[in-house]
Amino acid sequence: METKLEKTKSIISVLQSEGFKKQITSALPTHLKADRMLRVALTELRKNPKLMACDQVSLLSSIVQCSQLGLEPGSALGHAYLIPYGRECQIQFGYKGLTELALRSGKVVSITPRAVYANDTFCLEYGLEESLVHKPKIDGDRGEPIGYYAVAIFKTGKKQFEYMSVDEINLIRDKCSIAKYKDAPWIKYYDAMAKKTVIKQLLKYLPVSVELQTAINLDEEADAGIEQSFDNDINNVTIINEGEEIEVVTKIENEN
Repeated sequence: METKLEKTKSIISVLQSEGFKKQITSALPTHLKADRMLRVALTELRKNPKLMACDQVSLLSSIVQCSQLGLEPGSALGHAYLIPYGRECQIQFGYKGLTELALRSGKVVSITPRAVYANDTFCLEYGLEESLVHKPKIDGDRGEPIGYYAVAIFKTGKKQFEYMSVDEINLIRDKCSIAKYKDAPWIKYYDAMAKKTVIKQLLKYLPVSVELQTAINLDEEADAGIEQSFDNDINNVTIINEGEEIEVVTKIENEN
């Protein structure tokens, strides 16, 4: 039986192998380099040892999927996160990652999410002439958050916004199966998850690329606690020890 130490060495050996580097290189968009992506992935494994216990196929598939979307996993940029749920590794996308994918369309120049607090001045109007006015309370206690909104500005100058109350956000959170875990993002990073939730609602009114739709679908699958349907299939991960040399055989089948 493989020991924990041996398994740790195995997965690190896979990530450091030339074979896996070639697979990452073929998956990455031109603005990212394989060496950096692999360094980021190794850093995440060292920061979160629970990832070492994950099924290797789910972990490697998650890393390749991040590469295909051009999003670095980890807290440095907040684009995406490798989260261990039992023995499965899943990708959770941050609101900054979804925003990055939306901006790549070239039709949207900015997406800004904000929290509204009880003591802020906030006015929202829908209709033929929609408007949103938010004046944060600068001095003193702003109170508890009562809602979140996100504003998108198009290249044409047009603006689109979406607002959700905390109650509406919590209804979505409560349907999320992974929210029950004690170290789940909803518990540790409520503000960021609430912003992501309102951005996902806003994205329904924005141009959506294949990459962005893929990220949204994967995020919904993670929320539902089901196996994520990656755009790649990694199998035949084999480590062959020959003296001090390690050969890694990988196979990635792209659906596209």
